[in-house]
Amino acid sequence: MRVEIWSDIACPWCYVGKARFEKALRAFPHRDEVEVVHRSFELDPSRAKGDVEPVLAMLTRKYGMSEAQAQAGEDNLGAQAAAEGLRYRSTGRDHGNTFDLHRLLHLAKERGRQDELIGIFYRANFAEERSVFAEGKERLVELAVEAGLDAEEARGVLADPAAYADAVRADEREAAELGANGVPFFVLDRAYGVSGAQPAEVFTQALTRAWDERSAAKSVESVEPGDADACGPDGCAVS
Repeated sequence: MRVEIWSDIACPWCYVGKARFEKALRAFPHRDEVEVVHRSFELDPSRAKGDVEPVLAMLTRKYGMSEAQAQAGEDNLGAQAAAEGLRYRSTGRDHGNTFDLHRLLHLAKERGRQDELIGIFYRANFAEERSVFAEGKERLVELAVEAGLDAEEARGVLADPAAYADAVRADEREAAELGANGVPFFVLDRAYGVSGAQPAEVFTQALTRAWDERSAAKSVESVEPGDADACGPDGCAVS
């Protein structure tokens, strides 16, 4: 069975949702027969490369909230992450264009290191003091090497704007065709969809249902009980 996850490195609910999904997957009896593939989705595709700003400044500017409201949202995200055993810096993070990170994730997929790299990218963006956006390409190469990729190959991808660009855009078109307007978005065997950072129990339900009904539906059917926290073009929900 294949599970495809559309997400963005800039999406905190994707970070939390991945942990919740993996909790369910670890307890799933058929986990060794589940292939997980990460798909690209940019929350801020129009942002220019090199346009980096503090997260709080981005939130107050883009969504018209006060700095106190923005900080309260970040504090809540920190608490949600901590509940899943994740570190989360609720102050001092920055925000930028994620296109190059997605291109490297496609390289990592070809090399069998995609899950390792996306986990490292999430940790670097949400838990570490160093920036994945402001330090330039060598910071991304360093993280790619940590995931087991070849440094020169990663540099080659970053030096070539066309490398894996079509693959990123194809993922994003496919997300739109499937009706995903926010992330994280999970698709199980192209039959069932789960939107948002749902509780682990919901992912367990979805995995079980998809496994039991592998005769394959022709369209993606939603199995979640309702809306869950997610990020979209209009921002990240805070519950």
